[in-house]
Amino acid sequence: MANVFNDDRVYFPEDPEMRLLGNREKLAQWRHRMCGPAFIRIGRRIAYHGADLNAWLAARRTDPNNEAA
Repeated sequence: MANVFNDDRVYFPEDPEMRLLGNREKLAQWRHRMCGPAFIRIGRRIAYHGADLNAWLAARRTDPNNEAA
């Protein structure tokens, strides 16, 4: 699977690319519930490492053509 996010970049919730995952409020809810992608706290700012975002997306990938054996 090709990477959606640049592995070496740090993304902030307000970055346009983050809209792929949801709005800022959705990301805040996930952080509060500890169920979204891994994040970094830099003082009061929140950031996401691109490699963590790609890993989180890959873990949620569903292949409808993959039949149970």
